[in-house]
Amino acid sequence: MARMAVDIVLLPSQEMMDKAIEANRKLRSRRPDKIGLNKVDCLPHISLAMGCIDETDVPNIEKALGTIAKDHPLGPLSVAGIHTETDAAGRQVSVLKVRKTRQLQALHEAVMRELAPCFGYPVTSDVLLSEETVGESTLRWIRDYPEKSSFEKFSPHITIGFGRTTEALPSPIRFHAGQLALCHLGNHCTCRKVLVSVGLSAQS
Repeated sequence: MARMAVDIVLLPSQEMMDKAIEANRKLRSRRPDKIGLNKVDCLPHISLAMGCIDETDVPNIEKALGTIAKDHPLGPLSVAGIHTETDAAGRQVSVLKVRKTRQLQALHEAVMRELAPCFGYPVTSDVLLSEETVGESTLRWIRDYPEKSSFEKFSPHITIGFGRTTEALPSPIRFHAGQLALCHLGNHCTCRKVLVSVGLSAQS
């Protein structure tokens, strides 16, 4: 049985993905970066839950995500601006901060309640999809997600990349996220591969 480190995420609209990818491109033009956002194997995303699953759980997770998506329509989202934070390894990381709406918080909590029991396996480097050595900070972030990033500590964002960006964005940027997806994680908690995806109902 194969184990996989996964992230349950919101995939933003194509337009919002383009904005994140362009911000990442500008950041990388000033300094080398291991995170190269794209729409194939390094997807811009909003994390809702992380952990390690067994591949045999994927069909059940897909079914659960379908029910959650049906029960939790998500209204429009907005980016409040670009923030620079510090990760577990002490590196600066630039992110697009997403305003936390009531619907978004409810969706996150539903995902955690329903699917956290599937995340009972050890998070080790071999469960990530990566061609490079996986950093300890990546493993720590995944392991610590339930304790440090969920429920009242949930802080929705779209990661741009390492370093401090001087990019100025008009605020707020409104967008929709139409897909709730289970993704196989790579190094730096990148979304390397979509395993399953379900549509989310829009709600204005």
